[in-house]
Amino acid sequence: MADWYETEHHVRPREDWMVFATGVVPSISSAVRRLTSLGDNVLVQAPVYNIFYNSIVNNGRHVVSNDLFYDQVNHQYSIDFNDLEKKMSDPLTNMMILCNPHNPVGKIWTVDELTKIAALSLKYDVKLFSDEIHGDVTFNEKGYNPVFGLEEKYLKNVIVAVSPSKTFNVAALHASTVIVPDANLRAQVSRGLNSEELAEPNLVAIPGTIAAYTKGHEWLQQLKKKVLENRKLVLNFLAENVPEIKWVQGDATYLLWFDVSKITENVDELTDFIRKDTGLIVTPGDVYGGDGQHFIRMNIASPTEMIQDGLNRLQKGINDYK
Repeated sequence: MADWYETEHHVRPREDWMVFATGVVPSISSAVRRLTSLGDNVLVQAPVYNIFYNSIVNNGRHVVSNDLFYDQVNHQYSIDFNDLEKKMSDPLTNMMILCNPHNPVGKIWTVDELTKIAALSLKYDVKLFSDEIHGDVTFNEKGYNPVFGLEEKYLKNVIVAVSPSKTFNVAALHASTVIVPDANLRAQVSRGLNSEELAEPNLVAIPGTIAAYTKGHEWLQQLKKKVLENRKLVLNFLAENVPEIKWVQGDATYLLWFDVSKITENVDELTDFIRKDTGLIVTPGDVYGGDGQHFIRMNIASPTEMIQDGLNRLQKGINDYK
């Protein structure tokens, strides 16, 4: 895993920083239980991966969101750092769950942005858990920026979780790596994983992970090529046939985030209609919180023939909805 990150992302985590876990989401939930108390606030940046909310609420904690700011003209998101600091400074806020790169908006956070977040986490003693499961699937020149690659002085409160599951479609391996640079924090995280029996690999988890990280470089390049081909097809089709749908430009993940506010004010109604009318299932954005009620999410990690079929159904559904 360390070799993979050095080759693909030009930063190498130390081997002693790593702890095995049976999944990224289980490790998030475990950290919430181990490092915060009942009634605490856990900070997210909505719209964000909806399972984060489950990890917080199901464990008796409160969700607090530093909602991302959406530029409706350029169709881009950014961080409101004044609001972030205000919410981190709340004494009840003891953890932040970061999505890096961001699902669903496809944003790759810059080193400067990540440094500001990490600095605030130190200033207010907030544990910073970064879910980096989509980190391999990037389309810019430099790739994404792992939080554990920041300057060492910013790493005291940092926990990073990665996995081969998104890159290689192997979620069934139940294998992930939790990277914790600080020894004291790592001991707490490791104790939580062990006490909850989330640190025991199954028969294929370790050999599967080794195979992915040692033999998977060509696979990753072909995956990126296919996703880019599909993305080009989707964007060209929508520009020509459904121009009201606007893509939120992102450089990561095989998920596309679309602004449909010019079509409907009720995204659940729209997606439900499309499903019943055409059989196509797209995810309504309101499940991700924030301003998600104006968006839909589409997964394009499929054969091109399926993408084309889905686009035809989407066009029909929206035309019929109107």
